[in-house]
Amino acid sequence: MAAPPRAEVPGGAATRIRVVIVTMDTHVASATARAHLALKRDLPGLELSVHAASEWSADPRTLARCLEAIAGADIVINTMLFMEDHFLPLMPALQARRDSCDAMVCIMSAGEITRMTRLGRFRMDGPSSGPMALLKRLRGNKGKPAGGGASQMKMLRRLPQILRFIPGTAQDVRAYFLTLQYWLAGSEENIANLVRFLIDRYADGERRVLRGTLKVGKPAEYPETGVYHPAMPGRVSADAQALPMGAGAKGTVGLLVLRSYVLAGNSAHYDGVIRAFEARGLNVLPVFATGLDAREAIDAFFFRNGRPVIDALVSLTGFSLVGGPAYNDSQAAQDVLARLDVPYIAAHPAEFQTLDQWGPSDRGLLPVESTIMVAIPELDGATGPIIFGGRTEQAGHCTGCSRACQFPPSEGQRDMHVCAERAEVLAARTEKLVALRRSARAERKVGIVLFNFPPNAGNTGTAAYLSVFESLHRTLLAMRAEGYSVAVPDSVDALRQVIIEGNASRYGAMANVHVRIGAGEHIRRERWLSEIEAQWGPAPGRQQSDGSSIFVLGERFGNVFVGIQPSFGYEGDPMRLLFEKGFAPTHAFAAYYTYLKQAFAADAVVHFGTHGALEFMPG
Repeated sequence: MAAPPRAEVPGGAATRIRVVIVTMDTHVASATARAHLALKRDLPGLELSVHAASEWSADPRTLARCLEAIAGADIVINTMLFMEDHFLPLMPALQARRDSCDAMVCIMSAGEITRMTRLGRFRMDGPSSGPMALLKRLRGNKGKPAGGGASQMKMLRRLPQILRFIPGTAQDVRAYFLTLQYWLAGSEENIANLVRFLIDRYADGERRVLRGTLKVGKPAEYPETGVYHPAMPGRVSADAQALPMGAGAKGTVGLLVLRSYVLAGNSAHYDGVIRAFEARGLNVLPVFATGLDAREAIDAFFFRNGRPVIDALVSLTGFSLVGGPAYNDSQAAQDVLARLDVPYIAAHPAEFQTLDQWGPSDRGLLPVESTIMVAIPELDGATGPIIFGGRTEQAGHCTGCSRACQFPPSEGQRDMHVCAERAEVLAARTEKLVALRRSARAERKVGIVLFNFPPNAGNTGTAAYLSVFESLHRTLLAMRAEGYSVAVPDSVDALRQVIIEGNASRYGAMANVHVRIGAGEHIRRERWLSEIEAQWGPAPGRQQSDGSSIFVLGERFGNVFVGIQPSFGYEGDPMRLLFEKGFAPTHAFAAYYTYLKQAFAADAVVHFGTHGALEFMPG
């Protein structure tokens, strides 16, 4: 069968033209690839590539390919480059290419990058007058935006209309603002029209024949603040009533997602988290805002008549609540979180490495990920950081853990995927927080863990410059006053006596034996038994044991259990667990926390006094 005739294209359309996009991450990679296929019908000579700074640390070859692409580019688009590790390696190549390429547009980036913009007669490093004043007004002062995302977008849409009637350089400034509009609503359609627009206006040299030959669509508009759900018609809406909501749900979780990923169609990692929450009987309210200030979306969708409509807030953005990685306004974030007054978890994708690299890694998160995605959100008040997705080494499957997840062909190699195992943990953790928030205080169970170091030396409940038992006694009294079910001993000495002495002499233990866990029971429920026995021998082990059972030390006071944390190692080297790679906790250590989680069924665990396991444990 004869091939169908090829569509006619203008005479110069086959002219080779190279457009290079350099950005922080891969969120537009697939949308750009789809746009490229559509563009090739009108521009068969087009070479369009996306280079993501997030890939450079894991594979230095990707940076080399980026620098090579810049050196030969006719049009360069730089965006979201504000980290020194990302933009400093590019500076020499961009400076060398700036005056010889047809156009270089730099948006939403560090000043060093943004000032290299050159569009026609407009240079960003030019005098700060006329059109430049408009740019400064939009940018704001001292690294912070002049207003919220919606107000900035309103101004961004108006300025091209105003500048349309001003001749000269203003037309190139108008092109800069239109570039921003296309990018900030970076769907496949807008990416395609962004490329058409820049070629149609700025193609030069032997490529000048392409000017004025392309049909360029206006920037497609989408809600600046809105809701997202994969099962919702159109997937995005400005109306929360369009979201699917189940009757009789256990609670409602507000999810913060990035508008850029949603519009680019790169949202499979969000979809997987949504499925994990809904599988646990929770309604989800996934929302997005323009830019990296989530407050407008929070105000629009998480409050009704001044009261929160969600039971927990989970950010899936990987950034701080207000400002993202470029800057962070933790006080503004704390103010809005105080109004919500619900648990707040900041989850994040593996943005700067693949899931295949992260899974077996001893280091886990890269330093930049730990800073941007964990440390800075914690300044806002975020808790429980956890990975929920990322990219993979090869399209179709992931080798990050034993599940070896498979992904549909529609999810490309540079797209985000959900890490199903981590998403399920995130959903389970949030479900417990929702249940805890909805429970009566008198029903809540709290485990309090006292540090004991060095062990067997009379150090239980001691701390530098802190009276642990007096502080604990006051805490129990305060809990009882707030409605918790607590049986508080009459005095500090009585509290200390019942915990440290109690029945200790009967069992030859160093403190009161609250529970004895039989070796058989420990074997049945210990998930990591083989690893523990390889290090410490058969259950029940020698630490806090009488040879047939394991001791859980401490005492219960109503719905509060005050326990003594077992040693991290053994006499002579009690902290070995902290410093030896691959070391397993003792049988007593594992059994203690299993008891808190399963038998006592603690809703919350507080490590009280000096230290505990959390800040010392590997990872």
